[in-house]
Amino acid sequence: MSVRNMTTGSPLRLIFSVALPLMAGNVCQQLYTVVDAHIVGSVVGVSALAAVGAADWFNWLFLGIVQGLAQGFTIPMAQAFGAKDHARLRRCVGNAIVLSAAAALVITLAALLLLSPVLTTMGTPDAIRPTSTVYLTILFAGLPVVMAYNLAAGVLRSLGDGRSPLYAMIVASAVNIGLDWLFVAGFGWGVGGAAAATVIAQVCSILFCLYRLAKLSFIRPARADLKPDFSMCGQLMKLGTPIALQNAIIGVGGMIVQSIVNPLGVTFIAGYTATNKLYGVLEVAAIAYGYAVSTYTGQNLGARKPKRIRTGVHAAAVTGVLTAAAIAAFMFVFGRGIIGSFISGTPEDVAAATQIGWEFLKLMSLTLPVLYILHIYRSALQGMGNTVMPMASGIAEFVMRTASALILPGLIGYPGVFWAEVLAWLGADLILVPSYYVQYRRFHREIDKNQTA
Repeated sequence: MSVRNMTTGSPLRLIFSVALPLMAGNVCQQLYTVVDAHIVGSVVGVSALAAVGAADWFNWLFLGIVQGLAQGFTIPMAQAFGAKDHARLRRCVGNAIVLSAAAALVITLAALLLLSPVLTTMGTPDAIRPTSTVYLTILFAGLPVVMAYNLAAGVLRSLGDGRSPLYAMIVASAVNIGLDWLFVAGFGWGVGGAAAATVIAQVCSILFCLYRLAKLSFIRPARADLKPDFSMCGQLMKLGTPIALQNAIIGVGGMIVQSIVNPLGVTFIAGYTATNKLYGVLEVAAIAYGYAVSTYTGQNLGARKPKRIRTGVHAAAVTGVLTAAAIAAFMFVFGRGIIGSFISGTPEDVAAATQIGWEFLKLMSLTLPVLYILHIYRSALQGMGNTVMPMASGIAEFVMRTASALILPGLIGYPGVFWAEVLAWLGADLILVPSYYVQYRRFHREIDKNQTA
């Protein structure tokens, strides 16, 4: 395992060196998500796939909060590593561990308490609500494991190590796929078996990350580093809370859209869910570029090198758009067949659900560059320590997604639900891109001022 100093050398090569392993890790993660959907849809049936889909956004809401906190906590770690301040780095890690443990408990309790009333409020059909409840109960019980993994993987990424999270995802994917077949197809445990397989796989991924972190003596917190430092905890929460709120706002918007989708029937939910499972595949490289850009900008901010930030972010944006075009081309060739493979049932149900999913997938593929720009510029801002404007972009996503889903179906029919997702991306971009340039110029002026003082 090797950490990577991203303050010297080719920006694009460095970003790729971190992004490519993360991309491969995300592919593994999405592989088991897709296999999950395939096994549930083809073995258990359309209703089971719809039950999973009806729960997706509510699950994403709490996953987003957990991921946002962990992502924010690791921003000052990248900056401390770039500044070669290992003492501060250890304090960041120690305090992040304490905060993460407390947050995981609170978030898990909140998720379990809200489960039943939220599914009811979202209009989840009676036929699939008990199945959705079982699925979410198991996943929510595993939220502390998700928090631990995201923090450990985030620490590794902040040091420029994209390979260890990749290996963790490979392990988790193999375990999840194997247990999916055993629990769902073999034991007949249905969606509860799929959820249990996911939690067990996540346990394996965190154990692997902890094994890799144990080899890095310079980052290992002492007992004093684990004692809460109110100043350090305040800084970590100041960075993590806006990202968590940003994800929560996006999640609530998605739940509102899901509440509009649910009354459209089990067949529509199944087709919509099949494409949402492919959403992760569409987004896989964008997430990897985002994490790499966040680490890159964080380290170079710590090293006080603004020009390197500008060069790296521009190169990542161009590369992201080209990657989005390549993924879109692949989906136009193979996407319809992939969606069809998720669904079983009567020929009429399969054909109807597949057509719905294919219409949604075509639209998202055509507009994919908008999503890639979102990830890169949001991550650049976060790496520079600005988590407030990304939160504002989450509000813009919420407004665009919910307004579009509420208004457009009445104007253009059910495709209006699909346009809600794309317009949400665009709304976020309109906030993020100008904000990045304002933040960059502010940092550049600060450096120039200090150099001439």
